[in-house]
Amino acid sequence: MSALSDRPGLGILFIIFGVTAISVNDMLIKLLSGAYPLHEIVAVRAGVGLVITLMLVQVEGGFRLLRTTTPMLHVARGLMVVLANMTFYAAFAVLSLAQVTALFFVAPLFITLLSIPFLGEKVGPLRIGAVLVGFLGVLVMQQPWKDELETSRAVLLLPVIAAFFYAVLQVMTRRLGLTTRASAMAVYLQATFLIVAFCFWLVAGDGRYADRVESDALRFLLRPWVWPDPRDLLVLLCLGTLSGFVGYALSSAYRLAAAATIAPFEYVGLPLAILWGWLIFGEWPGPSVWAGCALIVGAGLFVFLREQRRHAPAPGRRRLWGRR
Repeated sequence: MSALSDRPGLGILFIIFGVTAISVNDMLIKLLSGAYPLHEIVAVRAGVGLVITLMLVQVEGGFRLLRTTTPMLHVARGLMVVLANMTFYAAFAVLSLAQVTALFFVAPLFITLLSIPFLGEKVGPLRIGAVLVGFLGVLVMQQPWKDELETSRAVLLLPVIAAFFYAVLQVMTRRLGLTTRASAMAVYLQATFLIVAFCFWLVAGDGRYADRVESDALRFLLRPWVWPDPRDLLVLLCLGTLSGFVGYALSSAYRLAAAATIAPFEYVGLPLAILWGWLIFGEWPGPSVWAGCALIVGAGLFVFLREQRRHAPAPGRRRLWGRR
């Protein structure tokens, strides 16, 4: 593994910044979910994000960086992130911010497991055990032992499905990151969002299907386009700005460090989601969500500590600056 692709400290900084920006992004989308269709929000966000990522491409070396020898792999990666976003944000119309985020945090566990067969990364039995504890935390939050829930099982599964698509996306990022700059990968993602949002507008932009569905999650996807209120337009522009930097930050994180090292730091999003839910929406998690969060965060911290210990220098040897 080259020095460029094995810089865990920098990768961790990128993932923390990216997850914090995602948390703010999620809060803003939930704020807008009652008035605008998801594909309209995505279209504006992706348009602004594309401008920002193209600027980052220029900074990193120019438009020549957009040339690729693996176009289909980039297309597949773009579709994974679109599917992850659509299933994740559709749940916002029904579930609380903390609950959606908590259920989604099975993603780092999926990433750790997928890094074994697809990336050849070594994950020992103790870390595998920690991953299982994390899955138990997700199970506690979904409460499968209850016969009746306030929301349908299908809606509760949406964030978990999104987590799987996201995990596949990040494993693909790790593979592509050996030959493709983070800014170029971010451009491809924003372009994919724009294309998919445009297709949604062509098919359902007039809202013809919105009244035919009962689910609030589906209505969020199929609601007709409307001209944004000036105050909401500012929020949409903020979303686009965040989106441009999020794509770059996440791509950089998984280029610079092993997936099993980076993945646990995505748990920073859990307390942030609880904070926004409490401050903005007056939501407070129930006991099952708190218990699940404790299991997931505990599992993530254990995985991180094991990773740090594995890379620690042997006793009696000096660790040279910039070398592993």
